[in-house]
Amino acid sequence: MAQSIAVLNAGSSSIKFSLFDLRDGAIALIARGQVEGLGTTKAAFAAKDAAGTPIGAHAWSPAEPPDHAAAVRHLIGFLRGVRGDRTLAAVGHRVVHGGMAHSQPVRIDPSVLAELDQFVPLAPLHQPHNLAAIRAIAAEAPGLPQVACFDTAFHRAQPHLAQAFALPASITDRGVRRYGFHGLSYEYIASALPAVDATAARGRVVVAHLGNGASMCAMRDGRSVASTMGFTAVDGLMMGTRSGALDPGVVLYLMDELGMDARAIEQLLYRESGLLGVSGISSDMRTLLASGDPRAAFAIDLFCYRAQRELGSLAAALGGLDALVFTGGIGEHAAAIREKILRGTEWLGIELEPGANAAHRRCITASDSDVPAYVIPTDEELMIARHTRAVVGA
Repeated sequence: MAQSIAVLNAGSSSIKFSLFDLRDGAIALIARGQVEGLGTTKAAFAAKDAAGTPIGAHAWSPAEPPDHAAAVRHLIGFLRGVRGDRTLAAVGHRVVHGGMAHSQPVRIDPSVLAELDQFVPLAPLHQPHNLAAIRAIAAEAPGLPQVACFDTAFHRAQPHLAQAFALPASITDRGVRRYGFHGLSYEYIASALPAVDATAARGRVVVAHLGNGASMCAMRDGRSVASTMGFTAVDGLMMGTRSGALDPGVVLYLMDELGMDARAIEQLLYRESGLLGVSGISSDMRTLLASGDPRAAFAIDLFCYRAQRELGSLAAALGGLDALVFTGGIGEHAAAIREKILRGTEWLGIELEPGANAAHRRCITASDSDVPAYVIPTDEELMIARHTRAVVGA
């Protein structure tokens, strides 16, 4: 009998899923979808097949909004119906933080789950929800293998120097260091780039994962060398609602002068800053690009300026640049943002071809550009499915 693997990405108010077929050594998408609005009166489930045709929908009663456990129960029931003659071999999970202990995906058992609980303080807005979905699956299908795939794992290859903070050892020994995130996306790009540019894939590459969450990664020979995100996923680039890099003195000012406590500062930096905070309009780049408001234009300019700064920094960490890759929702679809970021990067050897960029072609630089720039869609779910198959031996 054929087998399948489900992939879950659980957040605070949603659970995204994909179902993959395992047949003849290949991994093929069967269906994907999500539950949105967890804990609200507008909770709903929707699913589509690989061609994008709707194949499932459900809305919960406003009087009984679902939690993660209820959403997982519905997902398991849906997967049992849609998998056909395939057995469900395992479930792979995106888990944001693996700490220092995990540089590879791992099969989940009670001891691993207890260990991952210890990393909740390192990713308080993500880790608890990742683990809630794992516990819900275990309760609904106790014998079903589950695999944790970590957003931090790809960056564990970085040299110690790139991960270190200039803090006393009494603090850094507690795990306070630069971890980096979006690792599953970068790992997928590293696996896809050889088919696009084999020479660049063996060299020095910067990948810009630009979306509501945004970061950049410097890779040499497909391995992470440096990244913009650090101890948490709020560091580095300006994002949809996250501030990105911030002088620590600003946090002290917020505490001393504005009387803000840790939770209020967390709310500000994670949910009220970035594109939303600067523009006062929206966290959605599409909305800002369509706006004529000067505040939207300034937010866009700041987003691109910060990306330009980090591109230069990562190129310095690599000692040069052989290729640049854009990915993520903004990176893949917003030609205007790619153009703004690349404006003025001629010193790096990048020569944009405006027509190719506007047409969203794979290569968006001129034929005589010393350094090519590519647009490559990421696929974190497929990366998780690959890891899950390898771990459980499906």
